[in-house]
Amino acid sequence: MKKNKITHISIIIAGIIFILIPVFHTNLWFDESYSVAIANKNFEEIWTIGGNDVHPVLYYYFLHIINLVFGSKIILYRLFSVMCMALLGIIGFTHIRKDFGEKTGLLFSLLVFFFPANIVYAGEIRMYSMAMLLVTLMSIYAYRIYKNKDQNYIKNWILFAIFSLSSAYTHYYGLMIAGIENLILFIAFILQAKKEKKFVCNLKAFIISAISQIVLYLPWVISLLKQVKQVSGGFWIQIHFPETLIEFFMFPFTGNLGTTSYIEFPLAILFGILICVYMIYIHNKNKKDEFLKNAKIAIILWITVAIAACIVSIIIQRPIIYARYMLCVQGLFIFFIACTMAKKGTEKGNIVIITTSIVLSILGACILSQENYGRINKEFQKYISENIKDGDILVCVNEQSGFTISSYFPNNKLYFIDEYKWNVAEAYKAYGETVYDLNFLEEYKGRIWIINTSNYNTYEKINKKYNVKLIDQKAFNVEYKNCQYTLTLVEK
Repeated sequence: MKKNKITHISIIIAGIIFILIPVFHTNLWFDESYSVAIANKNFEEIWTIGGNDVHPVLYYYFLHIINLVFGSKIILYRLFSVMCMALLGIIGFTHIRKDFGEKTGLLFSLLVFFFPANIVYAGEIRMYSMAMLLVTLMSIYAYRIYKNKDQNYIKNWILFAIFSLSSAYTHYYGLMIAGIENLILFIAFILQAKKEKKFVCNLKAFIISAISQIVLYLPWVISLLKQVKQVSGGFWIQIHFPETLIEFFMFPFTGNLGTTSYIEFPLAILFGILICVYMIYIHNKNKKDEFLKNAKIAIILWITVAIAACIVSIIIQRPIIYARYMLCVQGLFIFFIACTMAKKGTEKGNIVIITTSIVLSILGACILSQENYGRINKEFQKYISENIKDGDILVCVNEQSGFTISSYFPNNKLYFIDEYKWNVAEAYKAYGETVYDLNFLEEYKGRIWIINTSNYNTYEKINKKYNVKLIDQKAFNVEYKNCQYTLTLVEK
């Protein structure tokens, strides 16, 4: 085996081991708790409940399959995300190396595993690493189709259609990039047909692919329209200048929104500036170089998704511009950097970028490990598991802390008191029942876990109305995501 292949495989093995370091824990934060909760439902329920959430459901289906085979295992859910990130790194060897050269493939794999944002989301129980993988594969097969536009490779079209549809069913930013790439292929083959004055074979293949995708996505369109209506009525994403722009710029390099450490933050800024300056320098120096054409296409697609999100936000009159959602096209962003460095980067410049990225990733892994394996996390989970009993109910308000606990104990019914009318009753059926006052306790007899964050307000309200018996109170400020819990156990 060639030395370059051995080096590449060694990087992949080292990278997989590296991204595994922070993931062997059972902590949850709110978004992850939703994934765990909905994975406990059956396929039909996932479709119905997920149709009232803000994301498509393919990722939840994969979690449910894991659930059916192994049970609800939080670490296995995390390992599924790790597997998707690992496969993304591996396609640097299996696909990108073949299409764009050994150096580009090697750098792509290296940056996938040792890019700061990726270490944060490699083990998250969310759809982002899966979306990165699917969008990147879709883009690779779109490239292969366009590159061989004079020939009709059915395999490429089938795989492109599968990854395109899967991207759309995983995240709406995946839907946007799938639509953009399908549109680009359509325009390319229309222009080819016009130039050759005939109906080219790939135009026929495109029509079949597009119709197939549309027909298979139609069942979800009702849910999509429902979600658009809900978003237009009220949504949690907000835009604040200049904070939103800073987050957007910082996120690919840190992967954190508002939780970056004081050490990591300035280093991430320098890293981001360094990459931007380096990329601009190389592309300005080699404006007409054909070798950089593919890198430019990748970053144009990345920018186009951001612009499309802005346009959709204007149309529905509510913002859907969120830095984390750009993780769906993170593979294109990394390819842009890897291809640019491989084709025209200087040896010293490449070493600086790679070294800085690895150092930041290691720093991020250390911070994550400290956060994920913290002592208070274990004490919190131990306290709950040792004290909760079958038949106990959980009660929480719009502070989200209670939802994570309910995901650990799906057999204990959760009542969510929606004080602020979030319009999430259908989506939150993943957790339990949504109520709007305390009347649901009128006929109840038994133990109640009342969950708040920094206060005991809900307990005080319940006690005032029903004069419940206090059994225990406990407060935890866990290291994982800095989540706070004030727990009150009472009996009515």
